[in-house]
Amino acid sequence: MGTLSKLRRLVLRDKVSIRQASRQLGISRNTATRWLQEAEVTVPRYPKRQQTFGVLDPFKDQLSNWLKADSYRNKRERRGVKALYEALQAMGYSGSSTTVYRFAKDWREEQSQPRGAGFVPMHFELGEAFQFDWSCEYLVIGGLRRRLDVAHIKLAASRAYLLVAYFTQTHEMLFDSHARGFAVFEGVAKRGIYDNMRTAVDKVGHGKERIVNARFEAMTGHYLFEHEFCNRAAGWEKGIVEKNVQDRRRGVLREAAERHWASLAELNDWLQVACKTSWSELAHPQWPELTIADVWQDEVARLMPCPRPFDGYVEQPVRVSSTSLITYQRNRYSVPCEWVNQMVSLRVYPETLLVVAQDGSLVRLTRSFERDQTIYDWQHYIELIQRKPGALRNGAPFKEMPAPLQELQRQLLKHTGGDRVMAQVLGAVNLHGLEAVLVATELALQAGRVSAEHILNVLGRLKEPTLERLQIETPLHLNTPAQANLERYDALRNEQEVGS
Repeated sequence: MGTLSKLRRLVLRDKVSIRQASRQLGISRNTATRWLQEAEVTVPRYPKRQQTFGVLDPFKDQLSNWLKADSYRNKRERRGVKALYEALQAMGYSGSSTTVYRFAKDWREEQSQPRGAGFVPMHFELGEAFQFDWSCEYLVIGGLRRRLDVAHIKLAASRAYLLVAYFTQTHEMLFDSHARGFAVFEGVAKRGIYDNMRTAVDKVGHGKERIVNARFEAMTGHYLFEHEFCNRAAGWEKGIVEKNVQDRRRGVLREAAERHWASLAELNDWLQVACKTSWSELAHPQWPELTIADVWQDEVARLMPCPRPFDGYVEQPVRVSSTSLITYQRNRYSVPCEWVNQMVSLRVYPETLLVVAQDGSLVRLTRSFERDQTIYDWQHYIELIQRKPGALRNGAPFKEMPAPLQELQRQLLKHTGGDRVMAQVLGAVNLHGLEAVLVATELALQAGRVSAEHILNVLGRLKEPTLERLQIETPLHLNTPAQANLERYDALRNEQEVGS
């Protein structure tokens, strides 16, 4: 634009020829003539140059996939163009790095361009709807940096929200997050808005047609709310919770990332308190003079009553192995040895596993989210050890017994038949309880008498009911209380000696 202004001053004001002015300004004479013929002074526009990448063409799809994958990562985890260029070289790319830089720049500019014709602002009545979404976060749990799936559930009208962290986003986690959210909100909205997540939708059809997962349908029927799913690639339809993910990463989750958490339960307890505290600190976007907590107080009266939590387990049949173990997600868990080679029902909860046998008996196990672990409960093998006491010496489950029982086993196995004596002591656990057996074992170790008879004798005395001394009230009183007469005893003794 500055060159055009100088050209017009030289030719139209100073009467310099077009040839001389174009030479002085370093532009083409034809260009100068065309500019001067314009009726108005406008910014010159040039046709966009078509980029040709040539040698990069066979690698464009791979480079686009890398750039797209990096766009979903945190900024600190994204690869630079130099790293992408080196990766392409390893695949056989022989071009320059400049071409890769130019392609990456054009791709990012294209992705950042606004698409669509705009969005319509949404309005929700109190108690009308809530929105749900997942986000991926990284926090330190138990001394390790772990990938977490965080559930975001938010009331669309009052903007009250709750965050719950899990190691996965399977069905049981989805159901648990709803139960926690409705309990905190003290009610249930009439409609839930979701994207097309696989835990809720088995198949996406044309338009709004959906084949909804049966267990998800059961949950909605339990809480009596209607489910609604967004169109494909239309996240703006649940923009309230989408923005909640962005805002919470800058607030609550950023503070959580600065701390180290001993367990997931500790983190979720803190998240619940932090979320409810922030309700009183954040202004409502529609009524800035009110906080989220103020509007939530009005919305509670419009919510449906919150029933008991949905029993959100995922059930599957499993077979008990000959070593009394079941397998779930690459981990093995022990169950009672009476169930060996049977088919049992495994009910999966967020934190526990409930195993139900064919006769209706059940056992609850603590769920592990590690991999390739074997979790034993030595009490599951007590009945088996009565028949095979020799397995005590190297039995893997019995390595996890309490310290007093391990010390008793160490001393008993020094003697012949000690394994049978130890099996007899362990058999008393099912009869008297673990605590009583531990007390009897500690007393026996202190007395130095490590035998089954002594321990069972102590158990018997511990289980004996203590007789309370009866206090008898009577109006009679002794004027002369009885006294011991040792002289009379000696006299009787002397009489017996004389008679003999």
